Amino acid sequence: MIGEGANEGVLARLAALEARVRELEDHAAICQLIARYGPAVDGMRRAALRAMWTPHGTYETEHHVFRGADEVGAIVDDPMHLGFVEPGCAHVMSHPVVTLQGDTAVATNYSRVYQRHGTTWAVVRAAANRWELVRASDGGWRVERRVNRLLNGSELARSLLANGLEANA
Repeated sequence: MIGEGANEGVLARLAALEARVRELEDHAAICQLIARYGPAVDGMRRAALRAMWTPHGTYETEHHVFRGADEVGAIVDDPMHLGFVEPGCAHVMSHPVVTLQGDTAVATNYSRVYQRHGTTWAVVRAAANRWELVRASDGGWRVERRVNRLLNGSELARSLLANGLEANA
């Protein structure tokens, strides 16, 4: 017969294992969420893009702040975006560095926009990104805030990347 102390040890190990599995599942879900951005925006899928954000979430670039999921979803109708999509483009996300803190998370990654020019493709935009995420009531993850900064040598882009590393140190 297993003693009470042994049962407590097994239960503690099981609880630790469950916590590790949940962390792995959260990490995978966040990576999938970020990976969906490119196909959603390039595929002109307003609803898919909107579903990634919380109702009041924001997406900040150096030129504009999109406020709320509806405005983020409307990016697909933006003339600048259409100028990328019409000749052919690909928004490509790098694998993020993710810091989980319960029901919130921060992810840091690179994004590139490739655009077709005749028979060749060129990177027309390279940026650093900070994604602030929250666990939704359905258990999935949503973007509360995304900050996107061009990799143009600015301190803003460098500090965004550095802060993502420091959170994981």
